[in-house]
Amino acid sequence: MTPKLLIVNADDYGLTEGISRGILHGHREGIVTSTSAIALGPAYPKVAAWLADEDDLGVGVHLAAVGEDPPLLSAREIPSLVGKRGHLCESYSQFVGRALLGRINPEELRLEFTAQLQLVQELGVPITHLDAHQHLQLWPSVCSVVIELAKRFDIPAVRVPRFRARNPVALGVTLLGARLARQATKAGLRHPLDAVGIECAGHLDERRLPTVLHRLASHGHAAVELTVHPGEGDDIDRRRYEWGYQWEDELAALVGPVARRAVVAAGFSLATYADLPPLR
Repeated sequence: MTPKLLIVNADDYGLTEGISRGILHGHREGIVTSTSAIALGPAYPKVAAWLADEDDLGVGVHLAAVGEDPPLLSAREIPSLVGKRGHLCESYSQFVGRALLGRINPEELRLEFTAQLQLVQELGVPITHLDAHQHLQLWPSVCSVVIELAKRFDIPAVRVPRFRARNPVALGVTLLGARLARQATKAGLRHPLDAVGIECAGHLDERRLPTVLHRLASHGHAAVELTVHPGEGDDIDRRRYEWGYQWEDELAALVGPVARRAVVAAGFSLATYADLPPLR
């Protein structure tokens, strides 16, 4: 029987040095196979070059239209995306609120995302996939821009988030995720057929990891993704990100002895977005 593919993608490479080192540690010593680099991250200029030394680490772009950090382009170039301080919306809910009022210009989104993508491309490493900070690629206008850029820059895959829970946010993710999957498939872009990440973001530990992998395997899909957020402990630079994440616990789970046993027990073969089979 052909092993099922498991992409273990670590988000936010470039946000801080500690997070970036944690991701590389998780790759070299554990089960992390892929990362999404955030070009707006304060540490990105210093840590970006480290990715060039990781031949078998998949590298995607974590496009940001929200967050605590300023965009690459000026407020004059993308006025609809920024506030009075020249920063992006702090959260997806603020962005969606502005989008519903018609206050987000898709062309400005395209310009900013293009700048971010091209900055990561300067590393000279193959870009395996696109996704967005706070899963904003789910929103239709953002989805359209992300798919357009993937095709324009010959990037083969996008992330399709899933969220299994009984609440309105999970329902929204389910409906918008199905739409994103249809649009990606129509555009000839690959994507994992199932994913876990939102419901355990920042709180994946050694105890939960086998359960999560077993649940992913139980649906029988040929390729799935586990989104993770590892990082080093004592990282003072990440104190400004008030997300309640336990980065060091996730790192310990991903490099600990339980991790590889859990992957094998679930019948998975570790992979990157580049390993996704072509669309039928």
